[in-house]
Amino acid sequence: MAGAGRLRLQTLVLIRWIALAGQAAAIVAIKFGLDFEMAFVPALLVVLVSVALNALLTVRYTPTTRLSDLQASLYLAYDTVQLAILLYLTGGIENPFAMLMLVPVTVSATILSLRSTVLLGALAVGSLTLVAFFHQPLPWYAGGIALPPLYVAGIWTALILGMGFISIYAWRVAAEARRMSDALGETQMALAREQQLSSLGGLAAAAAHELGTPLSTIALIAKEMRREVADGAALADDMDLLLRETDRCRDILAQLSRDPRHDGESPFERMALPALVESIVARHRSQTATIDITERCDPGTAMPFIAPRSEIVHGLGNIVENAVDFARTRVNIAITATPVAVTLEVTDDGPGFSHTVLGDLGEPYVSTRRQSGGMGLGLFIAKTLLERTGAVVRFHNAPTGGAEVVIRWPRDILGAPGSPS
Repeated sequence: MAGAGRLRLQTLVLIRWIALAGQAAAIVAIKFGLDFEMAFVPALLVVLVSVALNALLTVRYTPTTRLSDLQASLYLAYDTVQLAILLYLTGGIENPFAMLMLVPVTVSATILSLRSTVLLGALAVGSLTLVAFFHQPLPWYAGGIALPPLYVAGIWTALILGMGFISIYAWRVAAEARRMSDALGETQMALAREQQLSSLGGLAAAAAHELGTPLSTIALIAKEMRREVADGAALADDMDLLLRETDRCRDILAQLSRDPRHDGESPFERMALPALVESIVARHRSQTATIDITERCDPGTAMPFIAPRSEIVHGLGNIVENAVDFARTRVNIAITATPVAVTLEVTDDGPGFSHTVLGDLGEPYVSTRRQSGGMGLGLFIAKTLLERTGAVVRFHNAPTGGAEVVIRWPRDILGAPGSPS
């Protein structure tokens, strides 16, 4: 909700202290300075009630307390009613200080939601209308003063129009400022994510360099040990698995060490999206989970041909690997092409994402498998890499159970359909 948590209680308390000081000074000056007849005691009691309320809020809450939209609206509504009572006791809208009724509405327009501002404006209009007809005489010299009804109507009209104009102007300016602030915040978050990913890239390259030598040693020893084990022996299958996993580690380290500046997008390297997905999935197929790939195109629409960009290969590979690790028996990958978008849905029949971290998935160091040694970086890296290609990545739990990751590219960003040329 707009305005929620934006306004500190201390700010409104300070504004009210200033207003109460001015009200008390005006009442005392009118009574004792100008010696005008007025409802001195009732007016002073209204001010003292607000002083007591402000003192209670100051003691009860910390200076950093932030108000919700509803709380701030009620606070400003009280100020509107309090000022209306003072105007009733001191001449209604004939009192020059009636213009202060614009203040609560203007404050609301700059920081609260449009709904709250409209409601406060309606309260202020109603209050001004009541005190225009029902009020005690304006404090004045003996004999009093009576303004013509047409002039009073003009004052009422000026106050209402001024309230509307100032509120709309303040709301539009504040809304533009909020949009700019939100845009800057999003930009800063994007830059922070890029910096995090760059740091991870540097760490990955350093790790690949440091792990290269001991991995080569492990591979050499594993090959020597395999030669010593006869085919069909109890350890033969384990040794073969160790050699395959060692080769896989060397491939991963080679990819991490590769200079990303050499990742080209030559048109001769383009391939249909399902073929690219199949090549990515191939390395993650296992005996524990079956991976099914389905594709669907709207009538008159073809699958796009795209380059095997490293962002897509690594990003989708991490998501598929995560699905295979958690699946019980099956992982489904559905590719859908429409004239406006291409969607890729990865679902598994596992336990699904934990509800405690579902809202934070895609952020660094958020993991559903800490107990098994996960660092919480896989989905963050995958999401960041895919978003670099223009994709929107969403994490859900499927209605039938299991986790679901939806990757959606606008059609004009991902590539044109037809042929690789």
